Amino acid sequence: MAISSKIRGLAEQGSAIRKMFEAGIALKAQHGEDKVFDLSLGNPVAEPPDRFHQVLQELAQEPRPGMHRYMPNAGYNETRRAVAEGLKAETGLPFGMEDVIMTCGAAAALNVVLKALIDPGDEVVFFAPYFVEYRYYVDNHNGVSVVAPTDDSFQPDLVALESMITPRTRAVLINSPNNPSGAVYSAERISALCALLEDKSRLLGTEIFLISDEPYRQLLYDGLSYPHVFPHYGPSIAVHSHAKDLALPGERIGHIAVNPAYDDRRDLVDGLIFCNRILGFVNAPALMQHAVRGLQGVTVDVSDYQRKRDYIYGELVRMGYTCFKPQGAFYLFPKSPVEDEDAFIEELQSWNVLAVPGRTFGSPGFFRISYCVEDRVLEGSLEGFRRTARKFGL
Repeated sequence: MAISSKIRGLAEQGSAIRKMFEAGIALKAQHGEDKVFDLSLGNPVAEPPDRFHQVLQELAQEPRPGMHRYMPNAGYNETRRAVAEGLKAETGLPFGMEDVIMTCGAAAALNVVLKALIDPGDEVVFFAPYFVEYRYYVDNHNGVSVVAPTDDSFQPDLVALESMITPRTRAVLINSPNNPSGAVYSAERISALCALLEDKSRLLGTEIFLISDEPYRQLLYDGLSYPHVFPHYGPSIAVHSHAKDLALPGERIGHIAVNPAYDDRRDLVDGLIFCNRILGFVNAPALMQHAVRGLQGVTVDVSDYQRKRDYIYGELVRMGYTCFKPQGAFYLFPKSPVEDEDAFIEELQSWNVLAVPGRTFGSPGFFRISYCVEDRVLEGSLEGFRRTARKFGL
């Protein structure tokens, strides 16, 4: 057997998105790429902002001596300082470069955080629907995943959460704007969540961290502002990536930010830096650290994503689909018209439309589509959605 039985089992459980990817390749080979409408992947077709290309040209034309060498494991001080200044402006809190660690994207950041925080058997709570990799990240560090529910608007169910917190609870992990629902957790719900964690920590005599996974925090619609966790809770950590706001998913550049109001932050930051090294990331990519230093607060055209959201949401609702209207990110998470969403997904696929079943995200009975695609893909998918809706009685 070439791989361990554990990895074989995990791979078989978590293969839905991969299966959609492979099905897309097969369908495109059979019917032609322009006849297949792949809405399964969150791989944005948007190009990075012009300023990003300008910065790269400047770096290439006037390279700095040593710019591709190792740097401290936490990253370049200048880049950490730039990120900290952005966080200070957003939150009003006194972030300094010593509160920031540059990472190989948000995925690496989460693994670094979990490695630093949890002992074997510690529990990490997150809410369904959740990013599919969370279970694997927790397992990577011998933790135990605990899945809590959300309400009809995909906001965390705090009553349910309270009963699920135990003396083994080490962290609660939230993702807002949420993948796959597009929900933005409200400031009121964040505040109440933090109050609950304070009460439970005091009652149990433990320390529960709040980890906020924020790769989509700058992709907000309808004039919403982002409710940061930092003002509400001391032991809080945020991870961020420029995969979405700068359309750089392949460059793997992000950061960890530790709340400057957390009393033991120096010890925590030292542990995070150590884990960044021993997990094999060593440091975030040097060139991207130079590039994003001057791009804090720069984003892709969010209005274009909002236009796509309005288009596909409106069309599906008119067909009879029931769907929460996303407040951020670039995903739609409608209810399946039949209880077995796999049957629905198969029917869609017969019309060359690819989506992902909701059970992949811990929420059976739903399906996820991504609208960070070309307009022609959204437009071309509508006939398949329409025919499938008719088949299942919408």
